[in-house]
Amino acid sequence: MLTDGVPLTDHHCHGVVTDDLDLPHFEELLGEGQRGTFESSIGLAVRRWCAPVLDLPPHAEPDDYLTRRTELGWREVSARLLRAAGTTRWFLDTGFGSDDLAAFAELAAGEVGEVVRLEQVAEQVIAEIGTPATLFDHVEAALRERARHAVGFKTIVAYRCGLDFPLVHTDPTTVASEQRLTDPQTLGRLIGLGARLGAELGLPLQFHTGFGDTDLRSTRADPLLLTDFLRSTADTGLTVVLLYCWPFHRNAAYLAHAYPHVLMDVGLAIPYVGHRSSAVLAETLELAPFRSLCYSSDGYGLPELHYLGAKLWRRGLGLLLDEWLAADAITVADAERLVAAVAHGNAKQHYPPIPYHGPTSSTHWG
Repeated sequence: MLTDGVPLTDHHCHGVVTDDLDLPHFEELLGEGQRGTFESSIGLAVRRWCAPVLDLPPHAEPDDYLTRRTELGWREVSARLLRAAGTTRWFLDTGFGSDDLAAFAELAAGEVGEVVRLEQVAEQVIAEIGTPATLFDHVEAALRERARHAVGFKTIVAYRCGLDFPLVHTDPTTVASEQRLTDPQTLGRLIGLGARLGAELGLPLQFHTGFGDTDLRSTRADPLLLTDFLRSTADTGLTVVLLYCWPFHRNAAYLAHAYPHVLMDVGLAIPYVGHRSSAVLAETLELAPFRSLCYSSDGYGLPELHYLGAKLWRRGLGLLLDEWLAADAITVADAERLVAAVAHGNAKQHYPPIPYHGPTSSTHWG
C-alpha cells in the first residue's frame, strides 16, 4: 500500500497508563462511555492487529491477549505498540492523563511536543490566586509561559458549555471561582485569549468536536456551531484545528473547505470504527481539501489505541487510494502527495518545530 512505511506525525494524543491491567480496567479504557468491550469493532481490531505485535496469533481470544499483556508487562507492551505505529512525532495533550513528555518519548522512541489545554491553565491560576479583576492578565502570563515549550493550544469548551460559546472580547465583570470552568462568558473570553495568543505565537488552537465520553452532549459538539468563531478568526493568522469530528466529519470537511485556516482530523474515530476506517476517510475526503487533513490517533491510556490509530489509518487510506487508482480517479504521484500531506506534511506546515526532543530523535523536522 502507498501508506506503508510513511512516517506519521500524531498531532493529538495523550499518555499511556503505567500499570498492568485486568479485564475490567482494560475494557474501561477501551471505550468512550463508562466501559468498552471486546465485543465491538475496536475489540475485534485489538485482537486482529495488536495481538501479533505481542507475539500472539491474529484474533487471539481476549483472555489470552490479557494474559500475554501481563506476562510482558505494561512497559514492554507500550514500547512495542507505540514503536510499531511508525509515528516519529507525537503531540501530547497534557491536560488529561500523563504529562511526562520524557517518559513517553522514551517509550515511543520519538519526538514529543506538548499541547497546552486552556481550561487547565485557567483553573490552575484561579486555584492559586482566586478571581481578581486582573485574572485574565495572570492567565495570559501563564499561557505565555507554557507556550514557550508547546506546539499548540487546545480547548474542551464542547464539554463545558458547547461549541456555541459567546465571542467575548473584554474581561467579564465577575468570574465564578469554579474548580471546573463552565460559565459561557468566562470560557468565551478564555478562547478569545487563546486565539489571540495562538495567532501571535504561531500555535494552532485545537477544538474537541464530535463524539467523546458521557460527559459530553454531542448536539453541542457539532463543529458547525463554530461558524461565527471561524469567521471572526479568518484573517488573524490563527490556525484552527477540529479534532475527532465523527459523526460530524462531513460538517467539519465543509468547514475545512470553506475556511483555509481550518485543519481537521478523524483521529478518535479511526480506532473505534475498526474495519470501517476506509469509509470514514472516504466521507471526509469527499469535500475536505487534502491540505487540511491531519493524522492523529487520540490514543489515551492504552497504547493499543495509539497503534490502532496508525494501523487502521494506513490500512483505511491505502484501501481507499487503491480504489481511486483502479477507477483512474487519481495518479500514483497525486496519491503519494496526498499520503505525505496527511501523514506529516500538513502538520509540519502549520505547527512549530517541537521544542522537546526525544532520546532518539533529530533536532529538525527532516
